[in-house]
Amino acid sequence: MYQFIGIISGGPMRRLFRFRSKGEEHLPREGGFVLSANHHSNIDPWPLGLPLYPDRQLRFMAKSEMYSFPFKPILKAVGAFPVRRGMGDEEAMRKAVDLAKAGEVVAIFPEGTRRNKGVVKKHKARPRSGAARVALQAGVPLVPAAIGGTESLMKLGPLRVAYGRPIDVSDLDVEDIRTSSKIATERLMEAIHELEKTL
Repeated sequence: MYQFIGIISGGPMRRLFRFRSKGEEHLPREGGFVLSANHHSNIDPWPLGLPLYPDRQLRFMAKSEMYSFPFKPILKAVGAFPVRRGMGDEEAMRKAVDLAKAGEVVAIFPEGTRRNKGVVKKHKARPRSGAARVALQAGVPLVPAAIGGTESLMKLGPLRVAYGRPIDVSDLDVEDIRTSSKIATERLMEAIHELEKTL
């Protein structure tokens, strides 16, 4: 399913939505890593993962509310796994750590939910430390990224993605995971905001 979507969407993405990406040189060539970006739309994983295709598949958390027919089999087929938002879902966190350790690219949106919606939001978009925690516990790079254009797809682009250098966490103590995750998240969000300015 992931390969099929990549094949049929690559051309339209680049022509219809004028998709462009930059900073791919910052993406680790081998091994797992956590890829973290701002969050505008439910389809953000689509442009975020396209520059990695076909060499790497993006694995990403999807809110558990989406796991009903007809979305559940589709989400499973494209490599997503469920997360119960606002509940401290330890099962989802362990899954993400295991995937990263196994060499997968795990996408986690640190804001936890989309920034803008047309209805009253139950969950507010604010930085959460899950992405940093997964990277630290898995011992893999934490790579910032920025996405632009998915908040206004009806305007047909342009869609932009920018990747940044992995966040330096060499001075952080993994044993004190709470403090270290907080510090790493602050650095991550600063990097994401800087990347957004370049889109």
